[in-house]
Amino acid sequence: MPPIRPLTRPSFLYVGDSMTIGSAGEHTWRHRMWRHLDTTLGPGAYSVVGPRTALYDPGADAPVSCAYADPAFPAEARAHLAGWGEGWLHMAPLIEDTVAATGADVLLVSLGLIDLGFYTNSDQTVVNVRAFVAGARAANPRIRAVLLPVIPNARATKDPSFAAECARFNLLLAQAVAGLSTSASPWVLAPPPPSYDLRTDTYDGTHPNTSGEHKLAAAFATALYEEWGIGGPYRCDRSRGPGPEADVLAGAGA
Repeated sequence: MPPIRPLTRPSFLYVGDSMTIGSAGEHTWRHRMWRHLDTTLGPGAYSVVGPRTALYDPGADAPVSCAYADPAFPAEARAHLAGWGEGWLHMAPLIEDTVAATGADVLLVSLGLIDLGFYTNSDQTVVNVRAFVAGARAANPRIRAVLLPVIPNARATKDPSFAAECARFNLLLAQAVAGLSTSASPWVLAPPPPSYDLRTDTYDGTHPNTSGEHKLAAAFATALYEEWGIGGPYRCDRSRGPGPEADVLAGAGA
């Protein structure tokens, strides 16, 4: 197969559910990626694109908050296509127009938990994954993506049937990604963070806290670097708030 083309100035689009949009007062793993990309690629050597910038506001029950934990998080790096309670079912119809409008060429995608929890079973969800891929490629035939499987969550620890459905979807997702990836438009499935612990990496059994945000960002960053040489190893910046999140993440030293 022909080699995968290099990207001189990658344009990233974050696609996800509540774990990606985040809620008022949080940093979000998107913020951690901004720090990582600025450090490894350099300001101006990449862009972050998307039609949305807000956080979810629990009081308003709507994505209307601008209260990021770090006010220095620049507006141009806050862009995303993520929504509280949204999954593959919701994003598949949006992705073609979003990619066309933003010029995105790298997707970082974390979806699936909402679908399996409320809308579709694993087979139906994979149909929406395939529709999502087709839509993204219709807008950009050379688009590439890193996808996370459904990561550990509190419901799966209490509901064996739901846990089995998550595991089955992750298997189907891996098979779909392997079959759909091409040299022109490579798609890869990142492994879930190996040390992800609901007790220490989430604040409610599902949504990431500070250390969880770092671990999710590390999963994407590691895949970008190992697959395509984009960026570098993920390292937490101790100067920006030491704590448990500054431990070794995804095989990279803090």
